Amino acid sequence: MAEAIHADASHDDPSEPGTPEAAPPAQPANAEQRGPSVFALTLADLSPSDPVRWLRLGWADFQRCPRIGLFYGLCFFAMGHALLAVFQNAPAYVLALSAGFLLMGPFLCLGLYDASKAMQTYDHRPSLRASLLAWRPTKGTMGIFAGVLLILELLWGRASLVVFAVTFNTMPSTEKLLPQLINPENLGFLITYTIVGGIFAGLIFVTSVISIPMIMDRETDAISAGLTSIRACLQNPGVMLIWGALITVLIGLAMLPVFLGLLIVGPVIGHATWHAYRHIVPAP
Repeated sequence: MAEAIHADASHDDPSEPGTPEAAPPAQPANAEQRGPSVFALTLADLSPSDPVRWLRLGWADFQRCPRIGLFYGLCFFAMGHALLAVFQNAPAYVLALSAGFLLMGPFLCLGLYDASKAMQTYDHRPSLRASLLAWRPTKGTMGIFAGVLLILELLWGRASLVVFAVTFNTMPSTEKLLPQLINPENLGFLITYTIVGGIFAGLIFVTSVISIPMIMDRETDAISAGLTSIRACLQNPGVMLIWGALITVLIGLAMLPVFLGLLIVGPVIGHATWHAYRHIVPAP
């Protein structure tokens, strides 16, 4: 009887040779396909001197491929004259559109990001043709993100019209616009317009400052790219504020000599934006 009990116990012991091990719990089918969370991506801590270094790298890239840079600089030059036409025909939109052109630069400079990436990683030869086709691998994601920026721009333009409508009985003409704006009686309008514009400008900048180069480089989705851009600004608010101020000042100065400065400043900032992204988000 004792031997029988011992035999039964040995048979039930899972440690005995020949006994099949318990199967591991089943994993979801998409567990291996799902990448790490966007919040797990380590971002760099920046210093106040970094924006100037990004501009130096952008200038170096412009010198290495001047024909590509000048092509996109000509596009910025044309945008400047389009902005002038808007000012002459619809002055209420001019401030919102000027900031919109400035803050949508990361999307419009997609070809410059491709050229800088090519020169930094040597994965292909930088060329104008390659830069013009850089959007194709991620056209769906780029379209979604461009739609988000467009919605924000439309909201900004509508808010600008509301501020104008509340302040003025009729829309001022281009000849009388500047004297009315600097009139001390319209100080409340200037403060309100600046606050409204600052809110939308900050929202667009924070969302898009490194999103487009990240989508192009990592082929990530629009939401992950936007959240990473917001994280970068929240982690380094002072440095990113300096970067945004530098972009604003440089573009503003480039507009003064009949927009000719945009031929150089526009592409340099585009190249510099790639280096800002690559510094903030280390290479995979």
